[in-house]
Amino acid sequence: MSLLINRRLLLATAGFGIGGLMLPGGAAMAQTLLGLTGFTHNVASGEPGPDSVLLWTRYVNPTGGPSKVRVEISESRDFVKIAGGGQVVTGPWRDHTVKIIVDNLAPGKWHWFRFIAPDGSISPIGRTKTLPVGKTTKFNIAVFSCSNLGFGEFNAYGHAAARDDIDLVLHMGDYIYEYGRGGYDGGAKFASRLFPANEILTLADYRLRYASYRVDAQLQALHANFPMIVNTDDHETANDSWEGGAQNHGVDEGDWSARRNAAMQVWREWLPVGEQPWKEYAIGDLATYYRTDTREIARSKPYTYGEMARAGDPAKAFAEFRDGAWRDPSMTMFGTEQEAWLSRSMMDDKSTWALLGTGTNMGYSYTPETAMDWVPQFAPERAVSYVRQGIAATKAGLPNNLDNWGGYPEARSRILAAAQRADANLVVITGDSHNGWAFDLPEDGKPAGVEFGGHSVSSPGFESAIPLTDPAVVARSLLDASKQELRWVDTSNRGYMHLSLTPQAATNEWVFMQTVKDLSLATKTAHKMKVQPGRKILEQA
Repeated sequence: MSLLINRRLLLATAGFGIGGLMLPGGAAMAQTLLGLTGFTHNVASGEPGPDSVLLWTRYVNPTGGPSKVRVEISESRDFVKIAGGGQVVTGPWRDHTVKIIVDNLAPGKWHWFRFIAPDGSISPIGRTKTLPVGKTTKFNIAVFSCSNLGFGEFNAYGHAAARDDIDLVLHMGDYIYEYGRGGYDGGAKFASRLFPANEILTLADYRLRYASYRVDAQLQALHANFPMIVNTDDHETANDSWEGGAQNHGVDEGDWSARRNAAMQVWREWLPVGEQPWKEYAIGDLATYYRTDTREIARSKPYTYGEMARAGDPAKAFAEFRDGAWRDPSMTMFGTEQEAWLSRSMMDDKSTWALLGTGTNMGYSYTPETAMDWVPQFAPERAVSYVRQGIAATKAGLPNNLDNWGGYPEARSRILAAAQRADANLVVITGDSHNGWAFDLPEDGKPAGVEFGGHSVSSPGFESAIPLTDPAVVARSLLDASKQELRWVDTSNRGYMHLSLTPQAATNEWVFMQTVKDLSLATKTAHKMKVQPGRKILEQA
């Protein structure tokens, strides 16, 4: 049967999918991860189409050598009738991962699949679903981002894995984090699960980090139950990455291209993804999802407010930036090739909803002058400076984040204008920020679309930096300072989004988990908003 999760399974496995890994942290755990044989990390699926899907597993031959692995797929759990299959040779050159695309499947149907090893052993059974064709009246999507194993349990994954109203999963990026223990985590309790212990730089490092993430039972359950389409963000390589480097990559850490190439090779090995850097997925006549890359391929180096704040006259520096470099049309998130593809695709798209998946927030938010009141006395200087810079940016009429689309206004305008020309019902889906957001997205004074910004699976949001301030106060202040576009914000909860599409509305629910500090499927009260076709502005749902 598929790996449906429940509370008993969750507590019994204590966050790991393999009983043999119930060991203390340290060398013993790493040795166990590296020494696993057989089907080591369950199964997964992705890249769904109307008649095909990509199936994934990892099989390590006891000899460590090559293995020919087969897959079977069926429309029933009992595999009485096989609907398709395939085989592939894997080995150490691809870290023993297996990816097979199976086609000639029936559209819009659930399928069950299993892998068969050379010795006849059988993998756990997974479940996946092809995309519908033609008239489609409803489709449900779960949206995740920012899953830092070092900060807590993946309860959001477990909660979604137990649902029966999800057709597809999207992951908007930061599926892993690159830091070593103590670099960006919640302390020893959770950081001890990160392998290797150091910051990951090499091919072997990235492989071991994915291996440590992918033994999590809740993540395994999600992958085993639903097809997943995965976007990249920055931590798949390193923090605030761009075409030529990253904030978290120093000259003493080797060549950036070598690190990026290693990271993306492992991303493709360990996730059910294809080789295309960007792609569109037709969901019948109801929607088209556009998977994009905004970090690794063509993104321009972002500006930082820190450099401007160190100028002799910061206010003058911010104003000059606003009137000059900020509006540079050569600054790009997508690059010209990807922009042209997206513009053409939206123009040709006849479906009701155009879903644009992009790593970072597209809507603009601003730091209120009262934000200094949120900062505790014991806050580090870095946090204090960050808030001061945000206030200075707001006074200059600039959004508070230059690492997201706020640093690329001309590129943002091009995308929104393309949506307007296509008369698309644009819904932008984002992650990265660790907080929940709902934005209207205007262009040239007219509505162009809306944004549903997802909070994180486990990475901390504003509440970690301003622990003494009531989140409701923070939300009200942000809304007041950002009222041009921001319609709702949550800065203190972890979880995921559940997006329900019909011809009448796109309705988004922010699901809030009770905690990430312990294993639990309990939730808090959710929040919902919607947009109707043709309206292109948000409403309460």
